[in-house]
Amino acid sequence: MPQLNPNPWFAILVFSWIVFLTIIPTKVLNHITPNEPTPMSEEKHKTEPWDWPW
Repeated sequence: MPQLNPNPWFAILVFSWIVFLTIIPTKVLNHITPNEPTPMSEEKHKTEPWDWPW
C-alpha cells in the first residue's frame, strides 16, 4: 500500500511545520503599524444628560 509509506510525506510535513513555526511568525512580527496610537489624556469628559424632545 503506497499511501502508508511515510518516506516522502513525513519529510514534507516536518519541513512545512518548521517553515510555519520559524519563518512566518518572524515575518509577521516584524511588521509595524503605520500610525502608532497616541496616548489619550487623563482628564474625564464632562457628560450632560440629554433631554429627549418627545
